[in-house]
Amino acid sequence: MTVWRCIVGPTAAGKSAIAMALARTHGVAILSADSRQGYRGFDIGTAKPSLADRAEVPHYGVDVLDPGDRWSAWAWAEAARRWAADAATHGRAALVVGGTGLYVRALVEPLDSVPDLPETSRAQLDAWLTQQDQATLERWCRRLDPARAALGRTQRLRAIETALLAGRRLGDLFLTRGPAQPADRARYLVVDPGPVLASRIAQRVQAMLDAGWREEVDRLRAVVPADAPAWKASGYTVLRASREGERSEADAVARVIIETRQYAKRQRTWFRHQLPADAVTLLDPTAPDALARAHAWWEEGTP
Repeated sequence: MTVWRCIVGPTAAGKSAIAMALARTHGVAILSADSRQGYRGFDIGTAKPSLADRAEVPHYGVDVLDPGDRWSAWAWAEAARRWAADAATHGRAALVVGGTGLYVRALVEPLDSVPDLPETSRAQLDAWLTQQDQATLERWCRRLDPARAALGRTQRLRAIETALLAGRRLGDLFLTRGPAQPADRARYLVVDPGPVLASRIAQRVQAMLDAGWREEVDRLRAVVPADAPAWKASGYTVLRASREGERSEADAVARVIIETRQYAKRQRTWFRHQLPADAVTLLDPTAPDALARAHAWWEEGTP
């Protein structure tokens, strides 16, 4: 059984800076758990680690997909296991870093017992389900998969997702496939600066524009079809519409900031409800002792 160490949290929270600080001190490799950083060419708007950071610290999961490729959370998790094994051959422990909750969760669920669900549909359903109270989830679960209705919130969510998206009861899958292999575990450092996140998002969007995001979108428009999955990365479709004259730049920038803040809110909700409380350490990256606490979190999980 593997115990994964994961730095998670909303976009623009400061996860990468904390991860790089840990990597420099403890000699770890970073596994990107960001569903858009894997796409080649989509660099600035996805806040990919810089070439300098990648030269200093091994990064896996970055630039591994063509823009037209589709990747599920389970495919990512299987790849992450291979990346972690490769890092180990070079004497480095793996540190998972990112804001795609479905990816992180796939690491600690038995892959042989859960069907491969469409990532986009699952994310949309997750966003709605995480807002429902326990009574509503129990009611849905009793109708869709009664055998799992008495379990905890996370298990109910999984049962509802599987029944609605795969058309099969998760309880039936467990019965037909036999007992699952022991699941891995994870320890989570949830990075969140609190109310200042809204202003950080606005500042980061402006920084991306200053770094050449507009020009990157122009280059991508010339070679990447408009229906490629990579365009779904936050802000890209809106900025592309601006570059194509369908909306003003001022309107586009405002819209990107709004959408990014909405995305961050969904991420916060997801991490608040989906992660086991006893495995979570909260970290405000703006606190004076933030780095000291991050190092302590890492060392607590070191064998």
